[in-house]
Amino acid sequence: MNPWPVPDPDLPADVHPALALTARAAARAYGTARARHTRAELREEIADGADGTPTMRVDRYVEDAIASAAARAGVNLLSEEAGFVDNGSATTLVVDPVDGSANAALGVPLSCFAGALVLDEEPREALTVWFDTGRAWHAKADVPTPFRTTGRTGLRGANVCLMRPKRGTEEAWLRVANQADRVRVLCTTCLEAALVAEGSVDAFADPGSDTHRLMDLMAALVTVPAAGGALLDLRGRPLTFGLDLSRRWSGIAAATPELADELIATILG
Repeated sequence: MNPWPVPDPDLPADVHPALALTARAAARAYGTARARHTRAELREEIADGADGTPTMRVDRYVEDAIASAAARAGVNLLSEEAGFVDNGSATTLVVDPVDGSANAALGVPLSCFAGALVLDEEPREALTVWFDTGRAWHAKADVPTPFRTTGRTGLRGANVCLMRPKRGTEEAWLRVANQADRVRVLCTTCLEAALVAEGSVDAFADPGSDTHRLMDLMAALVTVPAAGGALLDLRGRPLTFGLDLSRRWSGIAAATPELADELIATILG
């Protein structure tokens, strides 16, 4: 068991009610799951999600709570485990219930809830909540945030988060690492993108593995630009809303468009 409690999210007053309701439900469900199950039980793969990846028990616990909250809020839901749930609304909540599932199951305090409200296929508002601290990053499209990126424009000397080097990406990974001052591998894309937005790190990148799904990047698509940064796909593919969960991207979140462009050029070689 994990003895540490999961705090309530510390949310700004102007968060959309659907985002607030689902984020709080996610945190409570994760806390309950940690109290009731061992690490091995939380990590057990119990099904395949709608996106084709395995569903851990911790994912199912949290997503069930989110689905119930979304229904109460009267919004549709698009999630990696359940797929699309139509609640008859023009607004859809695109959510990663537990980003960093392996971390969450094992008690590594680096996992989060990430959700974006999409109205008529346009992302309008996003919320990322760090489970183990309750810290939250909230943003609305085209509205500057109180937190800002570092403003760094060049890769040399930058602090960068990278996905772990997967087969076929090792050389690209090393090209970035050899330019950067410091590299971190936190295994939670949504949280790492939030850290870019608030200026704790300069950039985050998937160096070409095409791992990211819509729910991995949709919140960052609002949060990072609102803080002055850029969110791009390595190969220039547009990140657009849709119900096809087989689509994949290699996301690049950077403090500035210039840094994003240099990261892309470095990864592609």
